[in-house]
Amino acid sequence: MNKRIIECVPNFSEGKDLHIIKLITDAIESVEGVKLLNVDPGEATNRTVVTFAGEPEAVCEAAFRGAVKAKELIDMRKHHGAHPRMGATDVLPLIPVEGITLEETAELALKLGQRLAEEASIPVYAYEASARKPERRNLAVCRKGEYEALEKRFGEENEKPDFGPEEFTEEVARSGATAVGARDFLIAVNFNLNTTSTRRANAIAFDVREKGRPQREGNTVTGKPVKDENGKPVMIPGTLKATKAIGWYIDEYKMAQVSMNITDINTTPLHIAFDEICRKADGRGVRVTGTELVGLVPKRVMIEAGKYFLKKQQRSTGISDREIIDIAAQSMGLSQIQPWNPEERIIEYLLEEKSGKLLIGQTLKEFAENTASESPAPGGGSVSAYMGALGAALGCMVANLSSHKPGWDEKWEYFSEYAESMQQTMQELLLLVDEDTNSFNKVMECFRMPKSNDKEKAAYEAALEEATLYATDIPFRTMRKCAELIPLLYEMTKSGNPNSLSDAGVGLHAIRAALHGAYMNVVINARTLKDEKKSHELQSSARELLVKSVSEIDSITLNLF
Repeated sequence: MNKRIIECVPNFSEGKDLHIIKLITDAIESVEGVKLLNVDPGEATNRTVVTFAGEPEAVCEAAFRGAVKAKELIDMRKHHGAHPRMGATDVLPLIPVEGITLEETAELALKLGQRLAEEASIPVYAYEASARKPERRNLAVCRKGEYEALEKRFGEENEKPDFGPEEFTEEVARSGATAVGARDFLIAVNFNLNTTSTRRANAIAFDVREKGRPQREGNTVTGKPVKDENGKPVMIPGTLKATKAIGWYIDEYKMAQVSMNITDINTTPLHIAFDEICRKADGRGVRVTGTELVGLVPKRVMIEAGKYFLKKQQRSTGISDREIIDIAAQSMGLSQIQPWNPEERIIEYLLEEKSGKLLIGQTLKEFAENTASESPAPGGGSVSAYMGALGAALGCMVANLSSHKPGWDEKWEYFSEYAESMQQTMQELLLLVDEDTNSFNKVMECFRMPKSNDKEKAAYEAALEEATLYATDIPFRTMRKCAELIPLLYEMTKSGNPNSLSDAGVGLHAIRAALHGAYMNVVINARTLKDEKKSHELQSSARELLVKSVSEIDSITLNLF
């Protein structure tokens, strides 16, 4: 049920003709499951940066279509622009966002590069994490000499592309070459300072950026730069790896900023960069007054930041994602310059379906009325999952109240871990609310399949068996999730805030009801399976789990008061 999301940020060598740009983005948007997030044309650079995201397979298909359309519409023999470039599609990076590693994304990029070469005859240099030669990890190496040097490079064995044509034909002259690869998410961020001094801002930037600052004779500001035996400046490294930074003054804001690119958010997370900038600024008599995030960010960046600041406050991290993100935004002052709206700035939120289409996006009243309607779904399975989610929510509440109870400061982390576990399980049960209804709908879709001949009947029976098995598995997953909650809630009855004992007890009874309801849905669906052995196994396992779990709950709740 975990989503896999990647982002693609191709740079096309056209920034003036909006009609051409629109045709390229139309090709990208023609792929179902891909969402176009941003189109940024630059007239001076004659270059357009496009951002889109979605599931990996869909994004790769959209990237392919966009590059093919760019080849069709852009003639590199006539191209001029301020930005370095070597092809109609100049660079085509894939970026892991959620549920996928950089290594897996690099493999996808290689396959995409091979496809562009084989099916579209576009020369491809593999770069960054997808590089087939170590030196080609650096984009500048892949693009050296730019478009104008390509013909000569095709004549040198070590300079030829990784994939595609080996001769510099008229077709290649028109399309140029493309750098395809995978890289980590890059964050562009500006830290606002309570000063107008560019010099002070630059000093802070040099303190932290990985490159650091030149070493000077006598370690003074005015001393001559120290050089090594090759005549190159000796640098004093900064404190933050994988960062580039500079100080500048923004007349519009009447303040100086440290402008930073974080090139590897795993090495230097945003919140670590913020705290280090604050520390270095304070050492120079300057304060960080806020943060300006440029562009979009993955949700995990904000979740990690929010949890970091909550832990510094010795507060529970077992709260909703939206609350955690709000803590991160407040802690770093993201709204100092203009309102920061997570719905518009977090990639996953831009991609997700509108909650109104989901049962869990409805109000309590709407959900009850929807359940009460003549439609068979949502039914007992969805209600059971929701009962389990409510049980988890009550346990989470007790843990959070206990974590913040006066006099229990030394226990905050203990209860925070319990709250986080129950928060996670609650979210999984909420997903099962909708998934139970979806599984019922899959069964109904099977009944509408054609059955006019033996082949169609066989396809129908196979599809129905598969859909029924899935419809049985969903309530069984609800049962297992509810069973996982029992020891967590039991611990809350023993060591949690005594004033919330009844809340923990009600949570256990909600889980009890959820277990019974989910069990009945397992049985009624399993009975219709053609595979009798599988049917018996599922019913027997579900009954065993029900008896064990209900016995545990009863032994706890009957002795609460």
